[in-house]
Amino acid sequence: MDAQTPNPQQRLLLPWRTRISLFFLNIFNDASRRSDGTVNRRLFRLLDSVSLRAPPNPKPRNGVKTSDITIDPSRNLWFRLFVPSHPESGSDPNLPVVIFFHGGGFVYLAPDFKAYDDVCRRFARKVPAVVVSVNYRLAPEHRYPAQYDDGFDVLKFLDDQGHILPANADVSRCFLAGDSAGGNLAHHVAKRACESKFNRLKVIGVVAIQPFFGGEERTKSEIELAEADVIVSIRRTDWMWQAFMPPGAGMDRDHEVINVSGPRAADISKLDFPATMVVVAGFDSLKDWQTRYYEWLKKSGKEAYLVEYPTMFHAFYIFPELAESAQLVSEIKQFIHEQCSNVVK
Repeated sequence: MDAQTPNPQQRLLLPWRTRISLFFLNIFNDASRRSDGTVNRRLFRLLDSVSLRAPPNPKPRNGVKTSDITIDPSRNLWFRLFVPSHPESGSDPNLPVVIFFHGGGFVYLAPDFKAYDDVCRRFARKVPAVVVSVNYRLAPEHRYPAQYDDGFDVLKFLDDQGHILPANADVSRCFLAGDSAGGNLAHHVAKRACESKFNRLKVIGVVAIQPFFGGEERTKSEIELAEADVIVSIRRTDWMWQAFMPPGAGMDRDHEVINVSGPRAADISKLDFPATMVVVAGFDSLKDWQTRYYEWLKKSGKEAYLVEYPTMFHAFYIFPELAESAQLVSEIKQFIHEQCSNVVK
């Protein structure tokens, strides 16, 4: 059953600050995509010149210190480490580890973009947790399965090189989290982790924030929110899926990594798949795919929770001026604490 779509007469009510940010984000998004399927990366250097990237800071800022750690320079695989300097009193002295995958349709953004640096700082401070924000390879220069390989290799690195993390980081209580394309990555990397053996690392939860899924079918929300969605559109998502899939593979949006709950979905019923929190928003045109993902997890016998924000849009939580952004961080904190409390010591 598809998620309820807002009445066409309903309007997305946002502060002017948020609207201005979205306006420039959409201009940049559309201008950087070329008709030949490539991306104008020079625009990213322009963004750097207007200070939209944040350098690591070993001195605590907003209660969190950061550093960048390289795993494989040949493929620019690295992560930004966020460590809370003074966890809240009364919290567990051993902190869970949140491995975070940023959004951007597999094509854009990075852990050092200011919006994601700010988001991960909030997670580290508020949960509290040690956060590992992954810089995975981007399409179309690097296509599927490069992104999934990078994500899984971070897990192997943390399992083998645990001393890289602070002494109070508990990799036996590990969560995979991400928004949009990052939510897609979190699911598929979690599935690969279930099929693998680690020495110490264990994934006990997934936080899929408005995950980027799709399919050949045009869902009700994709059609009815085609004009109302301020970030996502069929035109943009089709371009991103085309950029993501390997050349010669054909544009099959029912591929299991795109339509995760579709006709060729993987069977996870026998896997020890971790508890999953799925976040959807009322004005997100992808919400029907996200709701189907949640229902598929339940039908597969997995522990899943659906968290809905009826008046919000795709990627709303990266805008701190919105009250719902802080609310979602609280929801994630509660989910992580509940899963950690279920771990048998």
